[in-house]
Amino acid sequence: MAAWFELPALWAASIAFLFGLLIGSFLNVLVFRLPKAMHIYWEAQAKRGQEDLSPPPHWLRGLSKPASSCPKCGHLIKWYENIPVLSWIFLRARCSACKTPISLRYPFVEIAAGALVFLSTLRFGPSWTAIAASILLLTLLALALIDADTFELPDVLTLPLMWLGLLVNTTGMFASLHNAVIGAAAGYLSLWLMYWLYLLISGREGMGYGDFKLMAALGAWMGWQMLPAIVLLSSLVGAAIGLFMKLGWKKPLPFGPYLAGAGALALFYGPQINAWYLGKFH
Repeated sequence: MAAWFELPALWAASIAFLFGLLIGSFLNVLVFRLPKAMHIYWEAQAKRGQEDLSPPPHWLRGLSKPASSCPKCGHLIKWYENIPVLSWIFLRARCSACKTPISLRYPFVEIAAGALVFLSTLRFGPSWTAIAASILLLTLLALALIDADTFELPDVLTLPLMWLGLLVNTTGMFASLHNAVIGAAAGYLSLWLMYWLYLLISGREGMGYGDFKLMAALGAWMGWQMLPAIVLLSSLVGAAIGLFMKLGWKKPLPFGPYLAGAGALALFYGPQINAWYLGKFH
C-alpha cells in the first residue's frame, strides 16, 4: 500500500482500476441483496409489532451469505466464474450449468467501478484524497443503481456517507469543515423545501426522503458552494431524460441517479461549473 503512493499517477490509476473491478463485483451483490435484506427485516419487525426499523448489528451479514448462485438453476458460482468481466466473457454471458443468459449489467457495473476509481486517482494522484473520492464515487454508484431498481436510497448508505464526508473534511480535504457542515444542512433543507412546495402546489410527492439525505451527504463532502451546481446538473439531466421518454410518460422517475451523477461531475469539475454559471449572472 505504501508503495502505491509513490507510483506515477498513471501506474497508480491502473492498479486502482483493477481494484475497482473487484469492488464492482461486490457492488453487484450489494445492489441486489441490500434492498431484499431490508424488506425482509422490515416485514419481520412489522409482524412482531415493533416500530424500531433500525437494523441490528448482525443484519448486514446477509450480504455475504449464502454464496452466489444462478437464480435460475441454483448452480453455485465457483471462484473462477466470478472473476470481474473476464468470467462473463469466457462464459459467453451464460450460466455454465443451465446456459441462462447473464445480464450485461454485471460487467458494466464492474467496469464503471473500475473507471471511477481510475479517474479519481488520475484527478487527485495516488493519495488519501483519491481513496476518499473513490469511496464517495463507489457509494454513489451503488445508491444510483439501488434507487433505479427500487426507488429507495437506504439510510444504511446515505447516513454513513454524510458522516464520512464531515470526517474527511476535518482536514479540509474537499472543503473546510465549516462549509461542509453548512453544506450538509443546506443540502437537506434545499430538497426538503422543494418537496413541500411541490406537494402543496401539485398535491403529489415529487421525491423521497432519501433524496434529502443524499443531498446532505453531497453537501458534507463538497461544501455548500457546490450545491447549486449539483442541483443544476441533476435537474438538467432529469429534464433531458424526461423529454426523451416523451411527454406522456406517467411513471415516476427516481431522482437519486441524477443526484449521484451530478455529485460525481461536481467532484471532478465543480469549480469550473460554478465559474461558468456564475459568470452568466455578471
